[in-house]
Amino acid sequence: MIKSAIAALFMLSATVSQAGGEFRHIVMFKFKDSATPAQVEAVEKAFGELPSKIDTITAYEWGRSESVEGKNDGFTHCFFVTFKDKAGLETYIPHPAHAAFKDIFIPILDKALVYDYTAKN
Repeated sequence: MIKSAIAALFMLSATVSQAGGEFRHIVMFKFKDSATPAQVEAVEKAFGELPSKIDTITAYEWGRSESVEGKNDGFTHCFFVTFKDKAGLETYIPHPAHAAFKDIFIPILDKALVYDYTAKN
């Protein structure tokens, strides 16, 4: 048991140390009431394709709100994008694939929240 706990701590430590200095781009979407499920699914799919189109993205994950407290203020989706550094985001923003993606979500978007930061250990 002690060996497995030490191994788990070592793996956690390695994961945390890899996070230092990476640049995070968090995007939350609140869609218009008129957005159809098919339109929302198209946004999910298109965002998920960006890592294969923009090589400065080093990690990507997303999820739909499962707020227990109901304090998500109508935001239903969170997308978490990681870059090696801030320059990666600066390449991502004007990239043609990102511009094409905007054409998909902007017509059905009610509100977006974007938060960028450099990861600290």
